[in-house]
Amino acid sequence: MDILTQDKTLHAIAEKVKNHERLTIEDGLYLYETEDLLTVAQLANYVNNEKNGKNVYFIQNMYINPTNVCEANCSFCGFKRKPGEEGAYTMNAEQLLHYVQERWNDNIREFHIVGGHNNEVPFDYYLDTIRTLKKHYPHVTIKAYTGAEIEFFSRLAGISMEDVLKELIKAGLDTMPGGGAEILTERYREKMSPEKASTDQWLEAHQIAHSLGLKTHATMLYGLIETKEERLIHMDRVRRLQDETNGFMVFIPLAVQPKSINASLKRRTSAFDDLRTIAISRLILDNFQHIKAYWINIGVQLTQMALTFGSSDIHGTLVEERISHAVGALTSQGITRDELIYLIKTANRVPVERDTFYNVIKTY
Repeated sequence: MDILTQDKTLHAIAEKVKNHERLTIEDGLYLYETEDLLTVAQLANYVNNEKNGKNVYFIQNMYINPTNVCEANCSFCGFKRKPGEEGAYTMNAEQLLHYVQERWNDNIREFHIVGGHNNEVPFDYYLDTIRTLKKHYPHVTIKAYTGAEIEFFSRLAGISMEDVLKELIKAGLDTMPGGGAEILTERYREKMSPEKASTDQWLEAHQIAHSLGLKTHATMLYGLIETKEERLIHMDRVRRLQDETNGFMVFIPLAVQPKSINASLKRRTSAFDDLRTIAISRLILDNFQHIKAYWINIGVQLTQMALTFGSSDIHGTLVEERISHAVGALTSQGITRDELIYLIKTANRVPVERDTFYNVIKTY
């Protein structure tokens, strides 16, 4: 790898990357500050090619949000409703199955389930949601409930997070999504999501899940009040847990969406910030196999560009995504397999359809 830069600091970081030396938070801050974004991209692309070659992964999945009733008051959320508020809903088993049947196709391999922290229903409601789907769709992977939801269930049921996870696994849970992480610093969480799990609790939920044999996902919601240093502290914290457990499959930087679809450009993250954050995630998270470009939040064309900035995964078909769209996402709520394949191929990459655990279903 030849790096054409006169910047001595950037050249020193490139040498560390080439020699597989771990980057520090200070290195990450410099990568955020340098004007030489294309060299940052080149480094991230180099690391990704070493790990994944030209393969870019996607899955055929369906989003399900069984309830939008929530006790929390996160500043960035437009999805939540309070009990009795207009638009509030909680699906029963019949409604859940009807929702899935209306959107079903035989290629769907994963149900991605997240929802509100609804304390109007017992913990059994959340167990029954999984049981119902497993009974009717036994071959579909259940990816359900964030680390923040696990902490909420622990309070709701009056049992430990470990017992919560054991009950969920018994009901049919296969993996956890990465949501609820937001930014893993207490300054951020106290301001933006004070009722939700703390940094340590979110990390503990995933640590316990890994100890029980679950592979999970990790996210980072960026673009609000966090500093660049806090983004890097967040990456370092999931990197440290990954050192310990090797239980994360992928890291997903999520560009925050404004509360109105009519929000001006300055209220959205910039394309430069999105691509730079994906690239820096790839460089900092040396112990993660995949970095995901989340097309729902950054759009399909920027997602395509992200494939040369260190991303090896572009998520999936979704069918009907609600949470990001409730706060102003401008993308469609779903995408077809053919569209995903076209997106990857025209970026000169190899489309690989996968299951939840990155087992190859088909290479196109």
